[in-house]
Amino acid sequence: MSKELIIAGNWKMYKTPGESVEFIEALDRKVVEANVEENVEVLVFPPFTSLYAVQGAASRVKIGAQNIASYEQGAFTGEISPLMLKGLADYVLIGHSERRHIFGETDSQINRKAVIAKKHGFTPVVCIGETLEEREQGKTMERINQQLNDGLAGFPPEEVVDIVIAYEPVWAIGTGKTATPEQVQEVHAAIRDILKKKSQDANKNFILYGGSVKPDNSRSLMEKSDVDGALVGGASLKIESFFDIITNSSNPVHR
Repeated sequence: MSKELIIAGNWKMYKTPGESVEFIEALDRKVVEANVEENVEVLVFPPFTSLYAVQGAASRVKIGAQNIASYEQGAFTGEISPLMLKGLADYVLIGHSERRHIFGETDSQINRKAVIAKKHGFTPVVCIGETLEEREQGKTMERINQQLNDGLAGFPPEEVVDIVIAYEPVWAIGTGKTATPEQVQEVHAAIRDILKKKSQDANKNFILYGGSVKPDNSRSLMEKSDVDGALVGGASLKIESFFDIITNSSNPVHR
């Protein structure tokens, strides 16, 4: 990966295929017209039903899938296999906190999904993060270490270097609460230290921050040395706010 920052929007369970196409076409025009630096990767995770519709809708906006099955095919009603996603997405979001806490996904399941995504040529974006209870108990680093160790189990160092990590403290997602830039940098630095034991070159690993990222806090977050981009939720659903985050983030490139 030659990019310096990744600004990703996770649309969750919003937008029809028509709305998705309209949004991505408009966003792409704004990115091109504003001459957003080429080293800023703009990425959107639409719902599955929009993936086929948005093909070819943009030149600067990459597409990702919000989830993936841990099996290639079989009797798994409602699941989406890597074979179905080929040609429709470049990235796959894995282990988002909503998948962990609403749908009960475990670290071992997330590992299997990361393995199959990498096997089929997708770039996994593996989400990790502590709950409010874990933070208050001083267990943030312990939980992060466990999620990385279990989630990246079995990957050789030359493959780990291409895996994107998204740190999303659960207590800051959709709550309006945001970790301070200093808190984010502290955890991101710890994540990179852990990756140094697993990755061929941890300095090349992208570590994104997700958790109530908005236009007014994005610049201060992106200025931190170990923050390599953002995973944006609610603010990515509107062109204006998502584009503002992209442009606010595109200047403090630090890698």
